[in-house]
Amino acid sequence: MGDTGHPTTTWSAFEAAEPELAAIVRERFGQYTHHALATVRKDGSPRLSGIEADFRRGELWLGMMPNSRKALDLRRDPRFALMANPGPGTDMGGGDVRISGRAVEITDRETLDRYAAEAGAPQPFHLFRVEPTEVVRTWVDGEEIALRSWAQGRPTKTLRRGNDDGPPRQEA
Repeated sequence: MGDTGHPTTTWSAFEAAEPELAAIVRERFGQYTHHALATVRKDGSPRLSGIEADFRRGELWLGMMPNSRKALDLRRDPRFALMANPGPGTDMGGGDVRISGRAVEITDRETLDRYAAEAGAPQPFHLFRVEPTEVVRTWVDGEEIALRSWAQGRPTKTLRRGNDDGPPRQEA
C-alpha cells in the first residue's frame, strides 16, 4: 500500500493486466507534449501544473525542474492526478484520459543518469515513477457517454449513459 491508503501498482503491471486500455492511454498522452498534473499543496489545497509525461522502459515517468512547486508537493504528499491534454476543439481526440495514483521519487544516480541520457533531460531534475491506483477513459460514443475505469484490486468496468435522466448502465 502507498500513502494513498489504496493499493498501488507499477505502470508495467497495469499495462500487462489491461493492455487495451493501457494502449489507448499511451496513445492519448502521445498526441500532445504538455498535460495537466494535480498535486496537493502544503495547506491541502490542489495545485494544477503543466507537465510532460514520459513512457519509457515500461514505466510512466514525471520529470520536473529542481525544487519546482509540484516536485516539492509530491515529495511531501505523493498523491497526484494526471490528465492528458484534451487538444483543440471539443472532440478530445479520442477521449478524456486520466491517471491517479502515487508518484515515487527516484534518487539513485544510475537511474537518473540513464533517464537523462535516454530522454535528453538536462540535470539536475526530480524524477518520479508513477504508481497508478486508477486509470479512466471517458469518450462520446454515438449518443452516449462512455466511461471505462480501472482501479487496483477491482475489475475494470465500462459505464454508459445517455443524454437523459436514466441511470448509467454497466457493461460486462
